[in-house]
Amino acid sequence: MELLPYKASDNEEIKQLFTKVFSDSEGEAEGRVIGNLTADIMTGTDTQDLYGFVATENKQIIGSIFFTRLRFQNRVNNAFLLAPVAIHTRYQGKGIGRRLINFGLDRLKENGVEIVFTYGDPHFYSKVGFTPISEKVVKAPFALTQPEGWLGQSLVSQEIKPIAGNAYCVKALNKPEYW
Repeated sequence: MELLPYKASDNEEIKQLFTKVFSDSEGEAEGRVIGNLTADIMTGTDTQDLYGFVATENKQIIGSIFFTRLRFQNRVNNAFLLAPVAIHTRYQGKGIGRRLINFGLDRLKENGVEIVFTYGDPHFYSKVGFTPISEKVVKAPFALTQPEGWLGQSLVSQEIKPIAGNAYCVKALNKPEYW
């Protein structure tokens, strides 16, 4: 398996991966939603606000992950949001997701990113260093339907210090239904 930055020439293959993975686990409607979200992230996000990575085997993409910039009203920092991530159904449960996330986090750290947030399963993301974040410490961009899923990881220290003010995500994720 090889871990690499994604290329724009891979956009359609990546969109199909996300559509299939989320269709398999959540149903076809959700698969289309997440496939389209991923396409919007890849085509509608400025390159300085986006990191994307893929896992390949035999030149086929079997996993993909995206990190997009998260801005805060009252603080200048270098924060990103991990979302979405998908591992082809046949390859799940083999540690590929963890390896891909850690690969991405290492690249972000090398590029000066200070903090990474995600909104997802605390059990899974705790395996790659994410911890629950109270919205009193860092507010999410929208009201959370599952507040226990708001997670963060500092890439520069042991603790995430409080960040005052509102958070703003990239355009593709700037919809309350994703939160």
